[in-house]
Amino acid sequence: MKLVLLFGPQAVGKMTVGQELEEITGLKLLHNHMTIELLQPFFGFTDEMWRLSQMFREEIFRTYAKSDEYGMIFTFIWAFNKREDWAFVETIVDIFERQGGDVYFVELEADSDERIRRNRTPNRLDHKPSKRDVEESEKRMIASMDHLRMNTEDGEITEENYIKIANTELEPRVVAKKIQETFGL
Repeated sequence: MKLVLLFGPQAVGKMTVGQELEEITGLKLLHNHMTIELLQPFFGFTDEMWRLSQMFREEIFRTYAKSDEYGMIFTFIWAFNKREDWAFVETIVDIFERQGGDVYFVELEADSDERIRRNRTPNRLDHKPSKRDVEESEKRMIASMDHLRMNTEDGEITEENYIKIANTELEPRVVAKKIQETFGL
């Protein structure tokens, strides 16, 4: 069992790269908005929605890690300045490693102008209905830059299976191939 943790700031390209990686590897994609879009219409972007989303994700991970499937890609925002995000990642890693799985850490980074452009792409809006109010989505994204650190500092992640990719200028398929080749997926 393999788990690719694909993380970075909003609109950095996590889902799109995950879609490409799924296509070339056979790993199944669980992008973070799959649970958000289920719950947000009922609860809005509230603490309760986030609590339920995390609970659903953990149950999906537990069940999937016990399966005979090849593996999974999970995309998410990791706020490195929030201890609860570190704890969530530790939980995910523990779930898969207890089942003998291998975990791969993939960090994406892109400049803010490119992320703002990507926030409006048809693929993003098609798969993430809560982003369709583009002005509101952009406001939330810009506001989060003031209080969340969504990319690592040098040496912060010490896992052996870790790669950081600056993808401002790279096509999603190129990034996916780099991930596939780096980890032999």
